[in-house]
Amino acid sequence: MSAAPSVSNSITVRLTLPARATAVSELTGVIEKCGGLVTGLDVTASGADRLRVDVTAAARDTTHADELVEAMRDVHGVEIGKVSDRTFLAHLGGKLKIESKVPIRNRDDLSLIYTPGVARVCLAIAENPADARRLTIKRNTVAVVTDGSAVLGLGNIGPLAALPVMEGKAALFKRFADIDAFPICLDTQDTEEIIRTVKALSPVFAGINLEDISAPRCFEIEARLRDELDIPVFHDDQHGTAIVTLAALRNALRVVGKELRECRVVMSGAGAAGTAILKLLLKAGATDVVVADQFGVLHPDREDIASGLHPALAWSAANTNHRGVSGTLKDAIAGADVFVGVSAPGILTGDDIATMNDGAIVFAMANPEPEVDPIAAAQHAAVVATGRSDFANQINNVLVFPGVFRGLLDAASTSIDEDVMLAAARALSEVVHPDELNAAYIIPSVFHPDVSKVVAAAVKAAVLGTTPEQVVTRRMAEEPELIG
Repeated sequence: MSAAPSVSNSITVRLTLPARATAVSELTGVIEKCGGLVTGLDVTASGADRLRVDVTAAARDTTHADELVEAMRDVHGVEIGKVSDRTFLAHLGGKLKIESKVPIRNRDDLSLIYTPGVARVCLAIAENPADARRLTIKRNTVAVVTDGSAVLGLGNIGPLAALPVMEGKAALFKRFADIDAFPICLDTQDTEEIIRTVKALSPVFAGINLEDISAPRCFEIEARLRDELDIPVFHDDQHGTAIVTLAALRNALRVVGKELRECRVVMSGAGAAGTAILKLLLKAGATDVVVADQFGVLHPDREDIASGLHPALAWSAANTNHRGVSGTLKDAIAGADVFVGVSAPGILTGDDIATMNDGAIVFAMANPEPEVDPIAAAQHAAVVATGRSDFANQINNVLVFPGVFRGLLDAASTSIDEDVMLAAARALSEVVHPDELNAAYIIPSVFHPDVSKVVAAAVKAAVLGTTPEQVVTRRMAEEPELIG
């Protein structure tokens, strides 16, 4: 499957060219002939016989971008100047900054926010630690913690190279939920040291978002931190993926007129995301689930599982595959109603999807290349979703984690459990109204204005043991400017 031009591989080229009538159309023509997409063209200066032009074009990858530059260079009379990679420009100096909420204009301001005034606030918190949520940034802060061992699509690239991803995650927290998130990239991949470090840092934060930590270490790190901290700990690669998958599946099942408890579900991938999806599907009522990994279908008698070396695989094998299916993923998928993939690219074909049940649902979420070509899958499946933005039904964690943490922080929650995750999935699915629902729209856009608010209200309600409607009513009473 050939990738389409993308803004993530966008370049801006400053060049000069002769001021002839056809010069600009010649330039855009060669870009399009080479498979690029012109997204902007600005004449920045003009003389008697030459123009200076800034051309912005989207390419498929960096090699393709170089090809576009050479194609422009071949236009008669063109002289190439500066070539800028827009993605690198967006990252110059990082994507985050810290700003003071209070002015520091004179000695009185300094006395209020620092010495000597700050001492009174410190003593108040020392006397009543709960006041830290009211008198510091703690109430609205989340730590985005990684060791750089499992960065999506890149693998074990280490903490420094993972920092741009964590910055991006923090920026999404701010954009979609107004949460102040801080990237914390740890220069260790030792489980005990990570746990000890996060615990030591925890007083600053109201929640911990674990990110891009490899399995199986991520399971123990999350479990231990949940037991030992009094703030919610959420591994987004696991639970964010699980929540958005369940939300999309709820709506896909409505499209095809099936119930989860009656469906045969086949999953590809038994790592962090796959295990979390499995647990949430079982919690939501799935009864017939078969899981496969690179070595075939999981079952308790499989040699590597029976040996006891892989506790997470053993749990999955013990809680699935009640029909005793064996063999490969291709064997398991025959007759299935639902396929959920969080594994590897190109492991299935359209012909494999054709063996599924009528009204099949295919979620092929491996990135950047799905488990099966979405176009080929759509020839046989009723509903197809991927993790990509260039196909319908993008299953994207950004639909989930900002609202989940907003709700947890607003409820002053000390933990998170599967009931809260179910509430988040239910709320996210219901953002798509019945009159909007169809095979190409089972999950809302990440820019849908209601997503984070609806998910946050549902999470807060689940934590407090109330209803989302009561949460919204209470918030409006506390913040009357929200009304109207």
